[in-house]
Amino acid sequence: MAGSTLGTIFKISTWGESHGKAVGVVIDGCPAGLELSEADIQPYLNRRRPGQSIYSTPRNEEDAVEILSGVFEGRTTGTPISMIVHNKSQQSKDYSEIASCYRPGHADYTFDSKYGFRDYRGGGRSSARETIARVAAGAVAAKILNQIGISFLTYTSSIGPVSIDRTRFDAEEIFRNPLYMPDARAAGQAGEYVIQMSKAHDSVGGCVEAVIKGVPAGLGDTVFEKLDANLAKALMSIGAVKCVEVGDGKQVSVMTGSEDNDGFCFDESQKITKCSNHAGGILGGMSDGSDILLRASFKPTPSILKQQRTVNKDSGEIEISIKGRHDPVVVPRAVVVVEAMAAITILDALLLNMTATMEGIRYFYQKMR
Repeated sequence: MAGSTLGTIFKISTWGESHGKAVGVVIDGCPAGLELSEADIQPYLNRRRPGQSIYSTPRNEEDAVEILSGVFEGRTTGTPISMIVHNKSQQSKDYSEIASCYRPGHADYTFDSKYGFRDYRGGGRSSARETIARVAAGAVAAKILNQIGISFLTYTSSIGPVSIDRTRFDAEEIFRNPLYMPDARAAGQAGEYVIQMSKAHDSVGGCVEAVIKGVPAGLGDTVFEKLDANLAKALMSIGAVKCVEVGDGKQVSVMTGSEDNDGFCFDESQKITKCSNHAGGILGGMSDGSDILLRASFKPTPSILKQQRTVNKDSGEIEISIKGRHDPVVVPRAVVVVEAMAAITILDALLLNMTATMEGIRYFYQKMR
């Protein structure tokens, strides 16, 4: 199977299956000298860990990470960093009833069509559990970016029909509620909606937003390696994401040019800045120095108890009810996945940008002498 590697300089390769022995990631291209331990990675994995609240799957996994290589005496060595998280709470028997049929909304049929067989235990590689590896790698990328002044504010902006009220936006509220919403009132309403849909044996979707601060102007390229294109690819590669927006996103289709264009002005230090940020921090495929604004829309969890129509390869058309331990909404646990994928992409673009000018190359090598 191809397609498990992402990045050019900061490159990650994920491996493992939902109901296999473990999942993990190999990072190639991490600079040497970064202070790194499991304690830097674990808080990110804890944000995505199952069983945190009534809004997530009760699958009981501690998701404890172990660094196998690439770190010596507490610092990265510049060699590949390998990390592993063991699976300890698999219940593969929950999936025996669907071994010969195709679950609606899953990759069962497409896997079978491509490879002629599939791992029906939780979806194998197409399971959301694969995102553990992404989050572990993203934690490393975020630590590097934080040391050069690039930070992330990532949160749930909507669940089902409930959206945050931006006049009540409170960044500190994000970690006070299990839905990671920056609006306490909206979080309460969204929680009630999720419970209501769960009682009806159904699930819900929602949106995650990321605000990336401190990104310098000039990251990305103008044609096939646009920064927004690469960010969109990274976020769209998350299993349940069906739409990615930058800045005003789809709203630009109903705006005029005079409304959408961001004018330029000088800030207090006489540095060029934008008067607004409809573009979401990216112009012509390159960062413009403003906050980068991303939005990812997640579909409802496809594994639901409600009866659904499908086919059995042996007996024709049937109706199924999917049993097992599933999230009624994936959005809260996906917040950190969006942050991780954005961090990996921004760091890779930053490293690539170091060779963009002769001045930058001379500066680097003159400092080595």
